[in-house]
Amino acid sequence: MKKVTILASLFFVLTATAQTKRPDNWFNLDPTKDNVNGVSTEKTYEELLKGKKSTTIIVGVLDSGVDYNHEDLKDIMWTNPGEIAGNGIDDDKNGYIDDIHGWNFMGSKDGKNVEKDNLELTRVYKTLKAKYDGKTEKDFSSKADKKEFKFYQTVKADYDKELANAEAQSNQYKFIRDAVGGVVDKIKKEKGIEKITLDDLKKFEAKEQKDKQGKMIAVSQASAGMEVDDLMEQLDEALKSMDGSRLDLNFDTRGIVGDNYNDINEKYYGNGDCKGPGAFHGTHVAGIIAATRKNGIGMDGVADNVRIMSVRCVPDGDERDKDVANAIRYAVDNGAVILNMSFGKKYSPGKKAVDDAVKYAESKGVLLIHAAGNAADDIDEIVHFPCKKFDGSKKEASNFMDVGALSWKAEDEIAAPFSNYGRKTVDIFAPGVDIHSTVPDLNQYKDASGTSMAAPVVAGVAAVLKSYYPELTPKQLKKILMKSARVNYKDKKVIKPGTKDEMIEFKELSKTGGIVNLYEAVKMAQGMVKVKG
Repeated sequence: MKKVTILASLFFVLTATAQTKRPDNWFNLDPTKDNVNGVSTEKTYEELLKGKKSTTIIVGVLDSGVDYNHEDLKDIMWTNPGEIAGNGIDDDKNGYIDDIHGWNFMGSKDGKNVEKDNLELTRVYKTLKAKYDGKTEKDFSSKADKKEFKFYQTVKADYDKELANAEAQSNQYKFIRDAVGGVVDKIKKEKGIEKITLDDLKKFEAKEQKDKQGKMIAVSQASAGMEVDDLMEQLDEALKSMDGSRLDLNFDTRGIVGDNYNDINEKYYGNGDCKGPGAFHGTHVAGIIAATRKNGIGMDGVADNVRIMSVRCVPDGDERDKDVANAIRYAVDNGAVILNMSFGKKYSPGKKAVDDAVKYAESKGVLLIHAAGNAADDIDEIVHFPCKKFDGSKKEASNFMDVGALSWKAEDEIAAPFSNYGRKTVDIFAPGVDIHSTVPDLNQYKDASGTSMAAPVVAGVAAVLKSYYPELTPKQLKKILMKSARVNYKDKKVIKPGTKDEMIEFKELSKTGGIVNLYEAVKMAQGMVKVKG
């Protein structure tokens, strides 16, 4: 699902309305003091946690990989105490060789790695197509085959729709890239410069309609604080990710891994390259949770005494259930007490394996924080996986939270326009628009948007609670996060995600109708621990 972060970030390019620049580090700021929808991180450390002792805890980042050498992350990476780097031996006997900072379930033993993969929809459709293509329901006699044939028809319709949407989206982004790129090239040529400013864009006299549109988009984004070069880079990256591989029935990179993919219970495959290729998404997530605080560089994460364990299981495309299940178990078995899962999909043929892993984490006292998704869907109605409800049961995992994305604006656009929502399914909202965080290679920092960014904010808040109050259980952590949520927008009417102007009460978008807040959560944790004591 990592591609979605780029597209979510570029949602604002498509809508192209002028935005005011968000404050730096806004997700850590205070709503009252700073007039943004932050989670009061700085206020909490200054007023409630100053001088208090904390316990170092491990947070598992199940994602595309983490740049463990980044200047703002290298000091907070988990290092396996029982493993000797590079000796090719499983020193700690955990079944994984040279797992120094985590593990990669999308790589081969000889060091090759998967970067791109299909959508799960593509994989499911390909499997069913081989059996049902060109057939009718009358061709099958058993109830099971007839039921599966109907499912095939649903999948085929979904696939055809996705294919058409992908083509339309690609054409749309190509137009935007060409329009903005045309303006940029003309300004550079006219002025003989390489770096373009907002003032340069405003002064450019656009005569052709395409140039007028390109200028409007570029000015809108530059006014919001985005560098022109960054805008072009994001557009290029988005187009690169739209190469068709996600829906290509003949595209298959799984052979790289060398596992027996049909054996859902197989565990010990992959390699120790927990950064891998395409580590933007996971590195950005890791920084939000715990980038080194107060070191005078880059940005500050939410949590101040955390070690990040990188477990690579998310490609550019949809993650595979086998890898997700193994990633959960690996993180739990190696000491992680909170897992961030910023990924999701609409089909899950191996859901039972994932459910069993979630139950295993539940039994070991591990909290799972999951991004609700970026399709502007009501996930009470349209299920996105993994999900807290167990397959074939009404029971839900007690250690699983779904997080929606929040804008920094205190206006009608409180909920991010791309965020999934659900009165029964989404637990809470958190900052997820224009989040500045770490990105891989050359110690860089960039903005990104998505529920993928909102989930690690909540994971960071949970990590602070667990670090300062280690006796809290996952159930207690979840209860605190939800009960302490800031609900001053609860009855406010906001623009419903996925619509231009349809209004809905904010409380209808999640169980709590609230926004995670570290300050209130710590106050509640203090009271709970005192009562318990």
